[in-house]
Amino acid sequence: MSAFTEATSDAVSVPGADLLAALLDGMDAALCAFDADGTITHWNREAERILGWSAAEAVGRRGFEGWAARSADAEETLGRLMRAMKGTGRQVHEFVLLRKDGGRVLVRSQAAGVRGADGSPAGVYCAFSEVHVQLDLERSVALSEALFDDASWGVVLVDADLRPAMVNAHAARAFGTGRTALLGRPLGDVVVHGAEELEAALQHVLAEGTPPAPAEVWVTLRTGTEERRRCWRSGFLLLSSPMAEEPVPLGVAWLFQDVTEERVAAREADRLRFRWSQLHRAGAAAAECEDPAEAATVLLDFALAGFADHALVDRPAGERRLTRTLATPAGAAPGPSSPVVGGGIPLRYGPRHPALQAWDRVGTVRASAGRTAEVWAEAHQWPGDAAHALCVVLRSRGRTLGVLTFLRAACRASFEREDVVYAEAVASRVAACLDLGDAP
Repeated sequence: MSAFTEATSDAVSVPGADLLAALLDGMDAALCAFDADGTITHWNREAERILGWSAAEAVGRRGFEGWAARSADAEETLGRLMRAMKGTGRQVHEFVLLRKDGGRVLVRSQAAGVRGADGSPAGVYCAFSEVHVQLDLERSVALSEALFDDASWGVVLVDADLRPAMVNAHAARAFGTGRTALLGRPLGDVVVHGAEELEAALQHVLAEGTPPAPAEVWVTLRTGTEERRRCWRSGFLLLSSPMAEEPVPLGVAWLFQDVTEERVAAREADRLRFRWSQLHRAGAAAAECEDPAEAATVLLDFALAGFADHALVDRPAGERRLTRTLATPAGAAPGPSSPVVGGGIPLRYGPRHPALQAWDRVGTVRASAGRTAEVWAEAHQWPGDAAHALCVVLRSRGRTLGVLTFLRAACRASFEREDVVYAEAVASRVAACLDLGDAP
């Protein structure tokens, strides 16, 4: 009897033999072992499940000839496996075996030599599985590696505590950090705004499972001293352990792509379409007004929709002095523009007032309040909720007829360059109405 078989026989008599048998039978991979002569000494339940041959039928046979392999292939198959006894490391082979019912199955094996107590070759153990099962495993591993190395979208594995456990290179670039800098940290450390929405989505996935469709999340990222606003189209996958009888959540796989440019472009297109539609409607409505001043208020009312909270028209009352002639209600209740009752009293504008700057430059001036918006609005004699201003000169026939001021509250964004173009288009139409009203 060989040393490998003797070691096996001795193991049966020790208390740990039952534990060894249970471990072998509980393995997910099929396992068989050969002694130095090629005789099978171990055959677990997974091997029996794949091929149909029981341990009682397999143990004690030499190789696979006459039962688990064709005669033409059996000796070559055994020889390939036994070469692992004198080699180093694991050797991978693919070969065809026969099921007990006569069917054939292609298996992939990993074989390694077993050493006796004196270090001499004592046998070989061989773990094998059906090739398609092994390929599925390899594809899963390859997919995981590709996602974390070469993917063109961000991938973040979030644990059950909502902290990143793995981050691929694309996601790290999107966050503006290194791959390891995010691990174990709350998302709020790098996401200034939008972290609550992300965490709510992750908690929903952990509780309810994978959502049916992707979602778009707007976030503001903190990168050094800068903040960046981004839109991420995100998909979430619930990860559960395949090793447990009941599904045990391991976390969430979060995949996302940056679609900020597309969404900003779409939003800009929608905004421009709406604004110029409003301007067209305003022109049609103003054309039906007999009074030029009324036509000017109609133009302002259409222009305010979605653009600003207040509109003011200041007309000249002497050198570098202006008086309020048209205004929207300054109270809480919104309303249309209307002539200012008791107008004609010059406004106490300071020399650096945005309206006077626009008058002096014959151009457009943008301004925003600091933290003290109410004080800023009062100092400029504007409605108390004003926090952002856009002052446009009213020009017609080469003359400056006044200044049109659009105001936004603090809850809205400040005026941008794109807003200037629209405001100037409105101002040119308002100026034409006022010029017509001034004509004798």
